[in-house]
Amino acid sequence: MLSSPWPTTLLRVSTPPSIPLLVILGPTASGKSSLGLEVAETLGGEIISADAFAVYRGLDIGTDKPTLEERARIPHHLIDVAEPTERFSAGIFAAKADEAIDNIRARGNLPLVVGGTHFYIRALLLGLFPSPPHDPDVRAQLTEAWKRDPASVVRRMQEVDPASAERIGPRDRQRVLRALEVFELTGEPLSSHWNRHDASSRYVSLLTAPRQPRADLYARIDARVELMFASGLVEEVEDILASGVPPDAHALKAIGYREVVGMLRGEIDREEAIDLTKRSSRQLAKRQLTWLRNLSEGTLHWVSAANEGGASEIVALWNRRCNLTGGGR
Repeated sequence: MLSSPWPTTLLRVSTPPSIPLLVILGPTASGKSSLGLEVAETLGGEIISADAFAVYRGLDIGTDKPTLEERARIPHHLIDVAEPTERFSAGIFAAKADEAIDNIRARGNLPLVVGGTHFYIRALLLGLFPSPPHDPDVRAQLTEAWKRDPASVVRRMQEVDPASAERIGPRDRQRVLRALEVFELTGEPLSSHWNRHDASSRYVSLLTAPRQPRADLYARIDARVELMFASGLVEEVEDILASGVPPDAHALKAIGYREVVGMLRGEIDREEAIDLTKRSSRQLAKRQLTWLRNLSEGTLHWVSAANEGGASEIVALWNRRCNLTGGGR
């Protein structure tokens, strides 16, 4: 274990904490995008996507990106800003989101963050905590262990850092290995570093999420997956691979894409790819709901679904908050 202090690199922290920010969170397929569009139209807003894979060009069907018509209705930011061969991080997202927020406010519009990627939203609202540098030897050992038996590596993370294990998917190799690397270097779980991190928000945020019964949410997920495959997800992946993107690129680790890659390799058939995509999506939703129940970024306001008046509830919450604080755009 390392006992000496380590150098740190932090995100920009000069953003005044008085900047108002409206955020719509929620698990996959919960209707965040529909709420975001309606709220943005009502309040004169622009949407900042907080989705770890919608940033990649060409990944359209599997990430359920807003359509071109929807983007024409409301400006969207941080969609299609990276090539699938690039590695986009929470730190990059926060820096670009900060810039987008400044520009939106300069136009007199309301920044509206919409998405379900926990690490991105946390980095934007709280910044990144000081963390130890990567250790090539430790990372190499963990990588070899993953190659031999990924399940044992995941179990190790669950043993030493159960809090992080609730939030990190078992197939998210990068974050699993990083959590264990931090533990090996410091003797403390990654979640403990987060807990000590200064949790004062860089923005005055109104955090909202659509309420969906678990059974309804899972039904929506299954229906979405069926539609993704029917709409050409397999052909989309074939085009991405044909463009020169390697099958092990980080972008193709996204749910749906990795299953199709396995299908194209002959490891599974189409029905198995669909079933695995549904299962992985439900598991993701479960982790996202765990995050929302234990949200440390602020108080979460649950609202109705988009087709049940949820947008009006968010608008009312926002107007009430502005009246109480004298804030606004």
